[in-house]
Amino acid sequence: MLDSKYLLTDEQMMQFITKGYLVLQNDMPHQLHLSIMNQIHHVMHNEGNPGNNILPRVPDIQQLFDTPVVKGALSSVLGPDYYMHPHRHCHYNQPGNQTPGGGKWHKDGYWSSMRSHRPWWAMIFYYTQDITEDLGPTAIMPGTQYYEKFLGDQGEMLLPTGKAGTMVLVHFDLWHKASLNVSELDRYMLKFQFLRLSAPEYPSWNHQSKEMIVPEGTPAIHLNLWQDVWDWLRGEPTAKQVGSPKNEERVLALRQELEAENAADRGRAADELGRIGAEAASCAPSLGLLLNDPVETTALNAAYALGHLGTQGIDMLIKQITEGSNLIAERAAYGLQGAGSEAIPELLRVMKHENEKRRALAVFVLGMIGSSEGEVVPSLISSLQDQSEWVRRNAVESLGMLKQAGDQVVSALAKVLKDALRYETDDASESDQPESKKSYESDQPYITNKVGYTAALSLLRTGKSGDVKDAVRSLEQALYSKDRYVRAYAAETLTHLRTDDAVDILIRYYRTSRWCPDTSKASTF
Repeated sequence: MLDSKYLLTDEQMMQFITKGYLVLQNDMPHQLHLSIMNQIHHVMHNEGNPGNNILPRVPDIQQLFDTPVVKGALSSVLGPDYYMHPHRHCHYNQPGNQTPGGGKWHKDGYWSSMRSHRPWWAMIFYYTQDITEDLGPTAIMPGTQYYEKFLGDQGEMLLPTGKAGTMVLVHFDLWHKASLNVSELDRYMLKFQFLRLSAPEYPSWNHQSKEMIVPEGTPAIHLNLWQDVWDWLRGEPTAKQVGSPKNEERVLALRQELEAENAADRGRAADELGRIGAEAASCAPSLGLLLNDPVETTALNAAYALGHLGTQGIDMLIKQITEGSNLIAERAAYGLQGAGSEAIPELLRVMKHENEKRRALAVFVLGMIGSSEGEVVPSLISSLQDQSEWVRRNAVESLGMLKQAGDQVVSALAKVLKDALRYETDDASESDQPESKKSYESDQPYITNKVGYTAALSLLRTGKSGDVKDAVRSLEQALYSKDRYVRAYAAETLTHLRTDDAVDILIRYYRTSRWCPDTSKASTF
């Protein structure tokens, strides 16, 4: 049992929500950090970068992530049943390299078909040596995790430093880059990724106050967005605002400010209207226009504000997700997520839209809302037969995010996984598939079986809530998938289920997949 003193505080959680990072210190013996760094140095210089195999190649690394400090931080952000993702990497920053890690600001490639503002994923950047600015730590840009566009000079660059054991816990989508190593030493950083297995039902940190206290120093103010994440992590729907006689006059003034020349003024006005709530519903048309604002921070505020305006706000978001450009539709999807269960009836209608992008977005939002009530489950299961792989994949992921999934969901996911594996075989031609593979996520070449990968992950999230035998049979086949991440998820899910059959399957599988960290080209036996 983890001592609660290692869980994060409200203040730390709000920093993570608003700024996207926390710098923490893992108090481990100096000799352990030194030993791990020496092992990494040997591997990198004699064998090359082992990529995902860095952990089995240097198994002592696991000790760094098994400490109360790490477990407390990850449990606070991702829930106590978080999972270490099979992708991890040792970033080697050499002295004199003028373009370390490519030298550009970026977000890491993601594992879903759309990024989530709510923290279903997180990363840790871990340093096994004392890290100074001269050594070229990974630079981060606080508060940028919700932005698709890079802020450039409008953002602040931060170089986290500290003694060995310094780790930076970041929102998965935070903008970051390697900085220049101007020292004479090699710099190593271990990047490990983690994911949430279930939507929060209660605060998993040292929660004291339901009120959101916003820290200073963010590139923009997003009160409704932050409130959405804060309340979701608390397992609570965002409270409806209580009307005030003073609001009517204020709403009129804010409607004028939505047309201000200054983008920050437009953004603040949109944010305040969302805080007022349904009393500001008359501003829905003006906020709808702001979804196309050239300044992303303003458009995000408009989307989340609409999600708080009741029926008129939802209707405007539905109009934009069905009729707007692709960019506007994506922004509207985040607003509908914030609207919660009230948006479900309209989203079910969008699932029948002729455009695959709009259907896929509606399915994505239903997963983020997480309700399994009414027609949600049957509709999502029906979408597993959609002509679009994009829609099918989103339906698979959304089914894994629902609360109280049940037998019907697990059986459907097990079938999807079996079908996805069948399409990997040489015997299944492209014409045998429900439709030709779509290049809807051409920037995800690291996932070769997108539907199978997502099905295995969703079974990890839901497997215990349904027919375990059916799930185990499909997961046994998945252990031999051509996609490395399908295999990894299958192994983890079988471990999670831990039935007699699952254990027997894993033992047979591990006999041929066991890794010996002492074996290398320099020492083969």
